[in-house]
Amino acid sequence: MKIHKLAIIGLGHVGSEVLSKAVSTNIAAEIACVDIKNNVAFGEALDMAHSISSPINHNLKVYSGGFDVVKDADVIICAAGGSILPGETERLALAHRNVKVITDVMTEVTKYNRDAIFIMISNPLDVTTYLAATKFDWPKNRLFGTGTTLETLRFRYVLSQHFKVNPQDINGYMLGEHGNSAFPAWSTVSIGGIRLNDLGKYFPEVSLDHESIKKQVVKSAYDVNDAKGWTNTGIAAGAIRLAQAVFFDEKAVVPVSMSLDGEYGLSDVSLSLPSVVGVNGVEKRLALPLPDDELEALHFSANSIKAVLKDTNLI
Repeated sequence: MKIHKLAIIGLGHVGSEVLSKAVSTNIAAEIACVDIKNNVAFGEALDMAHSISSPINHNLKVYSGGFDVVKDADVIICAAGGSILPGETERLALAHRNVKVITDVMTEVTKYNRDAIFIMISNPLDVTTYLAATKFDWPKNRLFGTGTTLETLRFRYVLSQHFKVNPQDINGYMLGEHGNSAFPAWSTVSIGGIRLNDLGKYFPEVSLDHESIKKQVVKSAYDVNDAKGWTNTGIAAGAIRLAQAVFFDEKAVVPVSMSLDGEYGLSDVSLSLPSVVGVNGVEKRLALPLPDDELEALHFSANSIKAVLKDTNLI
């Protein structure tokens, strides 16, 4: 019987947290760890393997190795490359640093596996996703980035603080770039089936400043980064959520980054739209009808990403 296998590439702050959440959620029976620093992958895998003896965990197989260990992985999560540094205010500044890293990673991965569902975390997310998806002949829809999954988690958390409800019961997406030009798609917001324009009837005490909330969501990444030096918990939760959707064929509707093929008149760029994710990866893209202001924000976001893609000679 085929057992589920997850491979994690890059065991820094983000990758190690992905590993921790993968084990705590029992997402796969086998987890392989790869890092350009072999000792880092070895240490993280061995440390985690020791924790398997605790009854809080299932008896999973956790180990490290070279890129050859990805050969039979069902899902690959890539967190390789540098992260945004404290004091930096632009994820896209990472582009020149990480384009080479992801080129090297994909060159190695494709020697051993082209069939897995590949989930990209590495920043600048939309740039690395476009690079990996378009330059290495990976099967369409089987490679995507976490995109605005994290911004969406933050957006729902912020809204939950206003409405005093469980953030998991709030629907609504941040779309566009995983970065400064991400925007709240207010037209998608609802709570318990109540659309945004009707929420005032049920929550008359709540007043929302849309622009302030957008700034708060985008700024929160830097609040965390400047305070502790990195962000890893939220993005790891988002990545494992996407992996769960694949492993369990959930058909989950989540905002992930993929190359656009004419949606909204856009192409030659990757950014996030709501998508149906299951065992075959992105099984459907939901190009929702957006009001003019959100459509304008989407095009602004696309142009921001395209500027970096051009600067790094990817388009």
